[in-house]
Formats: sequence, C-alpha cells, structure tokens
Amino acid sequence: MSRTTLYNRHEALERAIQLFWQKGFHATSLKDIEQALDMRPGSIYAAFGNKDGLFQEALDYYAQAGLKELERTLASYESPLLGLAAYMRQLGGIREKNLPSRACMLVKSLLELGAREQLALEKVEKLLAGMEARFAACFVEAQQLGELDDTLDPLRLARRLQAEVMGLRAFAQRDVDSAAVHALAEDMAYSIESLRNNESVG
Repeated sequence: MSRTTLYNRHEALERAIQLFWQKGFHATSLKDIEQALDMRPGSIYAAFGNKDGLFQEALDYYAQAGLKELERTLASYESPLLGLAAYMRQLGGIREKNLPSRACMLVKSLLELGAREQLALEKVEKLLAGMEARFAACFVEAQQLGELDDTLDPLRLARRLQAEVMGLRAFAQRDVDSAAVHALAEDMAYSIESLRNNESVG
C-alpha cells in the first residue's frame, strides 16, 4: 500500500470515526458514509467491504489512538501510578475538546450493538479488554517497583480505573461545566496517587 493510499485510508477512517461516534452504528446510513468520506459506494465497498467492515476498522483506529495517548502520558513519568494519575487529569479537560461525543466511542457502541452485530460487539469487547490489560500492566509494574502494595489485585484495580474513565466521560456528556469535570478527574487522580507506598514517594 503506497504512502498516499495509506494516508487517504487514515483520513477516511478519521472521518468515519467522527460519523459513527456522533450518530452511532444503526443511525448511520450509507448515504451518510458517502458524504462523510467523500467516496462512492463502490469505492467504499472496495476499501472496507461494507458498513460493518468500515465500522470495525474505525473502532480499531479509535482504540489505537486512545492507547497512543495513554502511552505518551505514561512515558513522561517514571512512576506508573503518577502516569495514570496524569492521564486522569488530562481526561478532566474533555469538555474543552471539540469531539463528536464526550462518551467513549467503544462504550457507546457496547451499549448500542446487539446480537445482529455480533462481530462488531466482539470487537468492542476485545478493544476494551485491551485497555483494561494495559491498565493492569501499569499496576503490575508499580508493584515490581515497590510503589504499590503486593497484596492488591492489579486486575481489580484496572477494572475500577476503567469504570472510572467510562463514568467520567459519561458525566462529561451531561450539561455540566468543565470545572466540575476537572474536579472529578482530580479526585480520581488523587485516589491513584494515594495507592503509592510512602517509601516510594519522593
């Protein structure tokens, strides 16, 4: 695949994300896709197979972008816990960003999809599990560094953190001011920082 073709595909996926994220899978028509991607039906089918294929690839692209954002934040901190806390604080500014929806696209899709979209639903579950696993790896690393109590369950902590991320983003969808979202994110970040062993704080 040439660099130009790859760029065009990425651009198409970014537009598809905006569309699906705003309207959802069911409410998005082929005509919507044609207009958003500026592509004819034949070109869409040739590139992505069908609406479901485009949707699944858009989900992948969205999840990869989210993981990259997390990794960029974690890379700025030697402490995994401080990195996760910083990530939560960044999420506190979500109302200040120009997004189709402040709720996570994966969570919106999880709630929308049914048995008829089993493959897409499995894709969503897999991607959410991947983020959960990355959170868990951070907590394991924190234990290895001696900054997190070994008796704590990294997977349980990861699931709690993922639930907090989902909840924060859903809360930000409400008619609330940005300061309220920042305050909640700060509380969540502090709860992560409070897990650090006193000996590791310095």
